[in-house]
Amino acid sequence: MSAPEADPRIRVRVRDGVGRITLDRPEAINAVDLSMLTTVMAALDAWREDPEVDLVVFDGVGERGFSAGGDVRALYAGIGAGEVRDAEEFFRTEYRMNAVIAEYPKPVVAFADGITMGGGIGMAGHAHVRIVTETSRLAMPETRIGFTPDAGGSWLLARAPGRIGEYLALTSDAMDAADAIFAGFADHLVPRADLPAVLHALETRADPATPTELVLLFDETPEESGLAAARAWIDDAFSRDTLPEILERLRELAADPRWAADVRSPATALAALEERPPTALAVTLAAIRSARALPGLRAALEQEFRLIGWFATTQPDMLEGIRAQMVDKDRRPRWHPATLAELPTDIVGEAFSHENPRPLF
Repeated sequence: MSAPEADPRIRVRVRDGVGRITLDRPEAINAVDLSMLTTVMAALDAWREDPEVDLVVFDGVGERGFSAGGDVRALYAGIGAGEVRDAEEFFRTEYRMNAVIAEYPKPVVAFADGITMGGGIGMAGHAHVRIVTETSRLAMPETRIGFTPDAGGSWLLARAPGRIGEYLALTSDAMDAADAIFAGFADHLVPRADLPAVLHALETRADPATPTELVLLFDETPEESGLAAARAWIDDAFSRDTLPEILERLRELAADPRWAADVRSPATALAALEERPPTALAVTLAAIRSARALPGLRAALEQEFRLIGWFATTQPDMLEGIRAQMVDKDRRPRWHPATLAELPTDIVGEAFSHENPRPLF
């Protein structure tokens, strides 16, 4: 059997020892599908033992962002048509790629410029040197569309300071560059205008020679993170044991005038949670807390693979959320169940006990 053809929406080339993988689908903010992921994996496999490649760079085409994540419209069409195996293959390939990036034997540098969400974080967030710019907006927005943070996002969220991980996962709030560095999703802030110079330095091996040292030549100190400023009330509310307790504490904190004027406040968090599907919130809260006790990224990806399989095959909110937010765009999802009071008490155990037809690794 011949190897699949490379997808032209992934630009792969080598120059001066740098293997460069550029996402080239700007009309969709570089959202990736199975064909694109397969091409990325083929490049990484080819370069693993290639003496002509010393390091790998991920970047994206267009002004809007590095990657909006997976092509959820394609997943919606496939799952809706009963082609669950195709969706399973997409997630299997994506999650394996996340592990390959994290474990790659050569340095991996990612330019998370502009919008970097979901599967985009799965590529950039597990790189060894993660660069953000003044335009970066990072998020794990999965609960907004009826499922749970994946692509290794649960592993990153679980290791954010305090209860920042629960907050970001449940609310789908977006991070700017300072937030992303504070939360552990990025390492360096570099002005967007300097990214070509960073790439040139990596190619020419300017002194100093390591990727991290080279990027530090362009690194700027970010302003204080808004997440850091909000951490007191975030830790207070999101450390509660259950979703009802988190919501109740947010209601109490929303009455506190100390945060009333802030853009990121207990009131805005409460409003976000009240819009989210109860099932996704319950499963996601359990997933982040479970990931804290897992031994590594691969174990977190295995957990995510089970949960995503459950959402895709058993629970209607995933398709409904994609429909409301991405397809029909009426912004009026009909969640099942619609309220926490209606949520079955065994729903989290059901999600975590799901087994996919084939293992991830």
